[in-house]
Amino acid sequence: EVQLVESGGGVVQPGGSLRLSCVASGFIFSDERMSWVRQAPGMAPEWVSGINRRSTSSYYADSVKGRFTISRDNAKNTLYLQMNSLKPEDTAMYYCTRGWTTLDYWGQGTQVTVSS
Repeated sequence: EVQLVESGGGVVQPGGSLRLSCVASGFIFSDERMSWVRQAPGMAPEWVSGINRRSTSSYYADSVKGRFTISRDNAKNTLYLQMNSLKPEDTAMYYCTRGWTTLDYWGQGTQVTVSS
């Protein structure tokens, strides 16, 4: 059974930082591209970032470019998202997903709230 379990969300002030983690199980993690997707209340999901199998390529939405960094540790089956210079508009539920263009498995999400 494929499982993706996110952690690391919380409440942070504007300008602050958070690091999200996602532990994967039930599939060969190193064989799969991975992504982060977020969804704010009442909004459609927004793809945030993706990384290839060996971490040689990563991509970002324009809204987070230069502030967020995606990474992975294949030995630990873990995906990360380092979020710096957070803004109120980054407030959303953040999901770890398997894949890039086709996101076939999603975690349960971790809430990020940016507020003063």
